[in-house]
Amino acid sequence: MDTSALHNVPRNTGWIEVIAGCMFSGKTEELIRRARRAQIAKQKVAIFKPRIDNRYSVEHIVSHSDQTLVSTPVDDASEILDLSREAQVVGIDEGQFFKQNIVDVCEILANQGKRVIVAGLDQDYRGKPFDPIPQLLAIAEYITKTLAICVVCGNPADRTQRKTSQSDRFLVGAKDIYEARCRNCFDPPLEK
Repeated sequence: MDTSALHNVPRNTGWIEVIAGCMFSGKTEELIRRARRAQIAKQKVAIFKPRIDNRYSVEHIVSHSDQTLVSTPVDDASEILDLSREAQVVGIDEGQFFKQNIVDVCEILANQGKRVIVAGLDQDYRGKPFDPIPQLLAIAEYITKTLAICVVCGNPADRTQRKTSQSDRFLVGAKDIYEARCRNCFDPPLEK
């Protein structure tokens, strides 16, 4: 969704936009769309992703619908500060894979007058808030909640069902490991 269609676009200030939702809901696709529109407007855009996310490409963000955009992989959100000095728009994909310091990094970037767009999962595979996305939602000027389609019943889905018994909170994967589920069809693992 183009935020300028719904809101007055701020002038002479930076801001934070968060695109949050479950897997397969179009978060990366929306990030790519917003970044491309900024590029069309001749704005300097810098895109980042966590190095851990190498599912489809090392140097691109890639949506599940195969849209791509060149990005810079980083190990820690603090690296984004130096790498985005010239950028007017900073895009960050898979925000949930960063440490808590991404919140401070986004604040610094926005305070420098940059438009910051972060896409990430707002819930983990257990249906629990997936830090640091909730903290980013709290400080963002604009929030977009994306929904997928439940693979079981076809209702709108806002949960990510893990199809394996692995219990690591961070498990990078795609359709082979995860699927979108609605509230009724979601079957979280038992708490240990």
